[in-house]
Amino acid sequence: MTLQQLRYLIAVAEYGSINAAAGNLYTSQSNVSAAISELERELGIEVFTRSNRGVTLTNDGTELLGYARQVVEQADLLTTRFKTKAAAGARLAVSTQHYAFSLSAFVNVVEHFKGNEFEFILRETTTAQIIEDVSQFRSEVGILYLDEFNERVLRRAMGDSRVEFHPLFSAQVHVFVGTGHPLAKQEAVRLEDLAPYARYSFEQGTVNSFHYSEEPLAYIPCSKNIRYTDRATLTNLLTSYDGYTLSTGVLTDEMQSGIVSIPLEDAPVMHVGYIMHAERKATELVERYIDELGRVIARNPSVQAQ
Repeated sequence: MTLQQLRYLIAVAEYGSINAAAGNLYTSQSNVSAAISELERELGIEVFTRSNRGVTLTNDGTELLGYARQVVEQADLLTTRFKTKAAAGARLAVSTQHYAFSLSAFVNVVEHFKGNEFEFILRETTTAQIIEDVSQFRSEVGILYLDEFNERVLRRAMGDSRVEFHPLFSAQVHVFVGTGHPLAKQEAVRLEDLAPYARYSFEQGTVNSFHYSEEPLAYIPCSKNIRYTDRATLTNLLTSYDGYTLSTGVLTDEMQSGIVSIPLEDAPVMHVGYIMHAERKATELVERYIDELGRVIARNPSVQAQ
């Protein structure tokens, strides 16, 4: 079995015709047909049923197609990763929950980098995707949090993915609201104080378990929910509408003018940290990024550095 055969398989399935696939792959129909036939002989299955109107996948073919796409995607990622590494002088890829402090640290690394050739990547994404990115070496480092509710589930997921968690800081859960919010002047709030207001939370895609939520206490029922996928939307909601979100309490400089952070009474503690693959050593840029995280976090009195 070769990657070429799998690429031909995927193309034929997508175009529904060996002739159309061959045309789009700039090869002959006989080459594609021979590759598919050889694949069928090697695996002992029929991949396609053929008719005058084209080809359709069999049940075995449908299952094989799913595996083929995964294999080809990983091969393409591998090729891109090391071609990029050969061409670029430095690389830093970070996958993170939607924390402003992780962005600030990333920007600091970029601003102080002196090389002429580099590739910097920041992915603000879902909790499950962060673990997968680090596990699959798409990112060198990931940023997420653990607490007493999600720790058992996330540590199991990280263990299965050979990913290790390294603590950065711990913080009591805080409520983020806009400066014009009715609760903005309070020194502390209780959960019952939040009941009249909409709760803002990041959409977690297909992995929608409460354990993968980016906000603590997500399992507590709320009748008013607004979900979104980017941090700019959250900022606009907080400054324009009387809702709230729950987070670490770390406010970066650009958030100080329109958003306030209020301690939540009797709240659990969030343990924020970075994850890395167990078989990967930190590069100089990764170490610089972790140092910058520490500097950004140290400016906030509400957290306890680890």
